[in-house]
Amino acid sequence: MGTRGREIVDLDVDELLKLLNSAYADEWLAYYQYWIGAQVVKGPMREATVAELMQHATEEFTHAQWVSDRIIQLGGTPPISFEEILEKTHCGYDAPSDPYVEEILKQNIKGEQCAISVYKNIMDVTKDKDMVTYNMALKILEQEEEHEEDLQAIFEDIEIMRERFKS
Repeated sequence: MGTRGREIVDLDVDELLKLLNSAYADEWLAYYQYWIGAQVVKGPMREATVAELMQHATEEFTHAQWVSDRIIQLGGTPPISFEEILEKTHCGYDAPSDPYVEEILKQNIKGEQCAISVYKNIMDVTKDKDMVTYNMALKILEQEEEHEEDLQAIFEDIEIMRERFKS
């Protein structure tokens, strides 16, 4: 690793790069989880769910780009193989084995909750030490929280529809 990254931050850059490589792996898997979920989802509010999943997939892809850029700026190399992505992920990947809309939503809500904890941790590590990474993590965290709220809203709408149908 070059010294460039060590000059911009006052913390253990190798540890920060481990966190960022893990976040990068999480973003790629989140992108794919959203994208494949949008392809296979079935059930009530399918069209609204597909639109939301595809929007989130695009945003997760953007997050991966931001994190990759920061890894490179710090003198690191993002994971370059799928095996490495699977090895470094913190949040993992839940294959949509049950395509029912509520199951897809639950899986992605779980993923967002994990991502939120990952970026809060990166913010804790970089606070007052590396404002570039801190601000990137904050920007991503804000979007991850919005994603979770969007998915929860669709989930709640489906529950309301179910209750109304029972009446």
